[in-house]
Amino acid sequence: MGGTGTKRLPLCLVCCLVLSAATLLARRADKEGDLLARLEHETDPVRHAQLEIRLAHVKLAQATEAFDLGNITGSRELLGAFLERLHSAWSTLQKSGRPAHKRPQGFKELDIELREDARYLEDLKHRFPYSDREPVEKVAHEVDELRNEVLKALFPPFSPKKK
Repeated sequence: MGGTGTKRLPLCLVCCLVLSAATLLARRADKEGDLLARLEHETDPVRHAQLEIRLAHVKLAQATEAFDLGNITGSRELLGAFLERLHSAWSTLQKSGRPAHKRPQGFKELDIELREDARYLEDLKHRFPYSDREPVEKVAHEVDELRNEVLKALFPPFSPKKK
């Protein structure tokens, strides 16, 4: 093997380390306090909704953690807070007056989050004892209904133009 291959090895290692560090920073978990502070000062409706979506994700993670610790009541309350954040994001986007089918930013993010959360809630529901599943099932149903509303806004029914 020539000298060229040995010179590239350290460069490759440095690149790998930089990419690993960048990935770790990108995956940094949102902190509820940081999001609430940013939410308080945000005036752009799309960014406001995006922050609400991220805060909802934090609440869902907290609900799961509470369940894992055996706190079923706390988990239910956090699922309620999760749902409130999603409804708040949807309300913010609706009040913005943006046509979702023409300017989908914010609406698409909400749709993606709702789709992922529906799958997550389905998995979470099976972890709850059968007798305690009803609140999770209700939240999952509301997430599905909210997603249907978002999809209707993103893809309104086609109406041919009159001549």
